[in-house]
Amino acid sequence: MPHDTPLIATIAAGLGLAFLLGLIAHRLKVSPLVGYLLAGIAVGPFTPGFVADQGMANQLSEIGVILLMFGVGLHFSLKDLLSVRHIAIPGALVQMATATAMGFGLGHVFGWDWKASLVFGLALSVASTVVLLRALQDRRIMETERGRIAVGWLIVEDLAMVLALVLLPVLAATGANAASGAGQALGLTLAKMVGFVVFMLVVGKRVIPMVLHYVAHTGSRELFRLAVLAIALGVAFSAASLFGVSFALGAFFAGMILAESQLSQRAAAETLPLRDAFAVLFFVSVGMLFDPLVVTEQPLQLLGTVAVIVVGKSIIAFVLIRAFGHTTKTALTVSASLAQIGEFSFILAALGVSLAILPPEGRDLILAASIISIMLNPLVFGALGPFIATPAVSVPQVEETQPDTDLVPTAKSAHSIVVGHGRVGKALAAGLTAAGEAVLVVDTSADRIREVLADGTEGLVGIASDPAVLQAAGIGRARHLFVAIPNSFEAGQVVEQARAANADLDIVARAHSDEEVLYLQKHGANGIVMGERELARGMLDHALTPEIFHEAAAGAAGSGERMGPRASVGVGVEG
Repeated sequence: MPHDTPLIATIAAGLGLAFLLGLIAHRLKVSPLVGYLLAGIAVGPFTPGFVADQGMANQLSEIGVILLMFGVGLHFSLKDLLSVRHIAIPGALVQMATATAMGFGLGHVFGWDWKASLVFGLALSVASTVVLLRALQDRRIMETERGRIAVGWLIVEDLAMVLALVLLPVLAATGANAASGAGQALGLTLAKMVGFVVFMLVVGKRVIPMVLHYVAHTGSRELFRLAVLAIALGVAFSAASLFGVSFALGAFFAGMILAESQLSQRAAAETLPLRDAFAVLFFVSVGMLFDPLVVTEQPLQLLGTVAVIVVGKSIIAFVLIRAFGHTTKTALTVSASLAQIGEFSFILAALGVSLAILPPEGRDLILAASIISIMLNPLVFGALGPFIATPAVSVPQVEETQPDTDLVPTAKSAHSIVVGHGRVGKALAAGLTAAGEAVLVVDTSADRIREVLADGTEGLVGIASDPAVLQAAGIGRARHLFVAIPNSFEAGQVVEQARAANADLDIVARAHSDEEVLYLQKHGANGIVMGERELARGMLDHALTPEIFHEAAAGAAGSGERMGPRASVGVGVEG
């Protein structure tokens, strides 16, 4: 296997093949994750042809894990984490202990000693951060009670695995000092964890938002994006280097601290493209570890390992969640999310082999079972779809009831749908409401939709190009659709899906160039406002009819607004 493969070749081959196979998987109605894993197998050392650099791919994928956990933290408050502690802490610990015992028994059947069996069982007990979060995001349940339980469960598992990695070298040692060494290592690690949490709550809570607000006031989008990335990666690296906490956990706390800032949604938007790209590289790097010979050389051992991960862990989690009084739907969702293993399992297996605790065939079984469990995870969710889906409802839920999905179908008809609640969409929705129009707002930001709901307007969290989101918004019964998002490509996808669902719908979108106008018209928009042109027209009004402009400006100042006499002038503003 060559070790001098240039970085650009690894990235180009990994992303290029992942795109191609992911697209094919999507066309075949299979999760794109399967395509990404197959791309990794294709560029890995166990298949002929080009071989990417495994070390580089692993390091790049770490960035994806950091950015992903940072993004989750941006939508996850400390209150959310504490709200599920009563089930997440005991549930995760009991599930890990039981799954470890099952893996331990399997290792004993394979003829390994107790140390190897213990490491093997631990590796099977912890779920992959990336896979779990992608599963929750794809099914729009990240910010529901089910999602919070799954994320809280994941955080407890990550903390437990940090302790396990610290204690593993002590386990490899022999002699009378082993027990005292284990106690010292455990105490030091716990002290570092507590120190990190205290540091983030006391220092990070003040410094991180202050730095980001300062950078935002510079007006430089480039500096703001750079500041967000520096905070996410810097805190993750510092957490690992100074406190012994994992990169993922450090990034999660950084995002959670920043979530209380008004700039959290902008920070999430700035990291989204890089997060998705590097997350794909994570799956490619996992695929590169897969040796197909394991399937033929150890089929029964592999089958038993996969059964523990996919069946055993799921049953344990299901029973525990039901025992805590949660619904079957919640139990099925969380147990399906945990029916796979990933990055921590690889780290534990590699460390176990390097310390001569785990035999190499144990590592190969863990890697192969990980690939298979990740590939099976979308199929597991698909099979459980009818049981975990939320039935359509036509009336609002009472406030005391926890919604178990982000999508609650509206009962509105002959209404206006506003896509995007930035500065343009916010002003547009307010104007429509003031005019007596029935309004429903769709935005990807849960915080923005909370603002919408607080104002008494109905809203949905979601990507408006998703047909399920449009259906929940009542697209077939709506009169108007206003696409207020600034990205013309995304707007075109929304317009196309909306036009396919309602041929008579009045669709108005925003554009910034003649090319975007033509693009949106081609996809079905029958009304397009070009922001720059309307800005120029507003300035021209000011120059040619200053008395009208100043009268309108004075009226806006009295009402606290900052818009000129033309409402459409604001359409050109980004946001």
